[in-house]
Amino acid sequence: MWLLITIIANLLNGVVYLVDKYFLSQKVHSSVSYAFYVGIWSIGNCVFFIFNRHIPTFGWLLLDLLAGLIFMAALYFWYKALHQGETTKVVPIAGSFIPFFTLLLNFLIGRHNLTSQELLALIILIAGTAFVSFNPRDNLWHKWWIKIKKFLQPHKASLRSTGRLLFNALLASFIFAVYYVMIKYIYDSQGFSNSFVWTRLGSFLGALLLLIPSRNRKLIFARPRRQATIKSWPLFLGIRLTAFIAFVMTNLAISLADVSLVNSLQGLQYVFLLIIAFFLAKRYPKLLKQEINRRNIWHKLAGIILINIGLFLLL
Repeated sequence: MWLLITIIANLLNGVVYLVDKYFLSQKVHSSVSYAFYVGIWSIGNCVFFIFNRHIPTFGWLLLDLLAGLIFMAALYFWYKALHQGETTKVVPIAGSFIPFFTLLLNFLIGRHNLTSQELLALIILIAGTAFVSFNPRDNLWHKWWIKIKKFLQPHKASLRSTGRLLFNALLASFIFAVYYVMIKYIYDSQGFSNSFVWTRLGSFLGALLLLIPSRNRKLIFARPRRQATIKSWPLFLGIRLTAFIAFVMTNLAISLADVSLVNSLQGLQYVFLLIIAFFLAKRYPKLLKQEINRRNIWHKLAGIILINIGLFLLL
């Protein structure tokens, strides 16, 4: 059950990320503003308190709120990275590093309890994600050396841009992993329905904290951004509902299975992005052309095959 839930959630997230990129690039033009607009919708989840009026003890309440704050922090850096780069470039980084960081954190805190077959599946899934995510080049090591130099030499504008993108994407991936490991512990201890509302309240509080710096308030309440968001409110509400469904499904899957396994399927988001790009190829030909070409088609197919093998081992 958890496997099917995770696959559907990743499909929905692929759609969400594309629309988020559209809003960041064409409408809002500010990662801080968009993170705030998204975060304040977390208060809507409190309606579920009507169906489960569980109030945790003070210690658990603080932990629930902290988890929500951490998720909001991850979302903030994620939107910064998404604003700075293309969706098909940023999503693969998360798909590769979130499961890696999750597995590392689980190992460090002693919660690594996978069977040998599940561990093999996780390794294959991460390898498959790496294959579909990173394009081969004529000289692979030379290209990676250039990327490292770009990160370590921020004195040029173009290099600063690449360095910020890599930094924000990796930081978002690490914070997401911290959140997932923490939320798994919370769900195992309190139950999914008992803690979901309170963690969402923590994210709402995190969105309010974005208002503290005066610079953020100017960005968030700037008239052009408000007007752009209001004009596109049907699409914004629709994609937020889609994101909410994907978020609930992902968290439900985490409550049912090992968090490392759930996160190892993040690579499916990129596969779904490729499928979406294929259907949008006529309208946006450059999107598909950049991702699939003669040089990397076998690279992508190998990654997709590995992901399917990993999925088979989990069945």
